[in-house]
Amino acid sequence: MSWTAVVPLKTRGERKSRLAELLSAEERAALSIRMFRHVVDVLADIPAIGRIVVLADQRPSGWDSDWIADSGRGLNAELDLVRKAVTGDLIVLHADLPLLASEDVIALIAAAARRGLAIAPDRHGTGTNSIAIKGGEEIDFAFGADSYRLHRKQRPDAEVVKRGGFELDLDTKDDLKIAESLGVEVC
Repeated sequence: MSWTAVVPLKTRGERKSRLAELLSAEERAALSIRMFRHVVDVLADIPAIGRIVVLADQRPSGWDSDWIADSGRGLNAELDLVRKAVTGDLIVLHADLPLLASEDVIALIAAAARRGLAIAPDRHGTGTNSIAIKGGEEIDFAFGADSYRLHRKQRPDAEVVKRGGFELDLDTKDDLKIAESLGVEVC
């Protein structure tokens, strides 16, 4: 079994803008890149992942592998196009998961293998930080506000995978405090 992992990444403009009161633009950009590197490093160590694709408005510096240009239609529309281009099994992971471990991704893949689709919510139970879709399964991407509920509404049969590596994304001051308390380098 070989999965394609898609990692959306913002490479231009304001990154992590909700952290602007705490971190400078340069610090937020550096944090964003560190987390992205962590996520793709974790993915690279998983034998079931055959391909890692970055979806970004420009190729990330130093990224020599697969890249699909984000043309600005919005994340869900861009992922729909990627889904049509990628045959087989697909996993979408956000790039801001500093605690992600290979065991988290392996658990999500195993859940999708059992149920066809698996969803990993954030710690609040409102956002979707990763979704794994077996080839042939359907879902309309609904990333953004209340994405977890929207994904579950479409696919109540999806297996939910709650693991620490998926639950903490860095979007708010509280997220940043939690990450720092767990030893994540943020600046």
